[in-house]
Amino acid sequence: MTTTIKIANAQFWVHDQDEALDFYTKKLGWEVRADVTMEAWSFRWLCVAPPGGDGPALVLMPVPGQPMLDEESSAQLADLVAKGAGGTLFLETDDCKAAYDELSARGVEFNDPPTTQPYGIDTSFRDPSGNNIRLTQVLEFDPERH
Repeated sequence: MTTTIKIANAQFWVHDQDEALDFYTKKLGWEVRADVTMEAWSFRWLCVAPPGGDGPALVLMPVPGQPMLDEESSAQLADLVAKGAGGTLFLETDDCKAAYDELSARGVEFNDPPTTQPYGIDTSFRDPSGNNIRLTQVLEFDPERH
């Protein structure tokens, strides 16, 4: 018998959990999967995800300070996240242009308009902390498509 292992959550470092929560729920239209504060640890476990699914959630994790990181390292991490070096979340949609229009109307500021690529139609934006998010409508791969 093979043990089942699946991805439960992924994580972004965020500068402010409430600001991130507002962005993901109000601008992206996602739902809260978990919002649990553990007072003894001064820790908040905050997870969001697109509505209606049971797939992985995105943990909105505050940039850590003491005891995990000293003040200088915490500031360096926060700066790297703000510059987009914290990783990228890849989202898929069935209609990139329509999603772009809908999210733009909610206040999401895109880095570029939907653009045809060899793999599909693609655009990108960042969350308030600087994390990269790509939104792609996957098409049948065509190396000749530009």
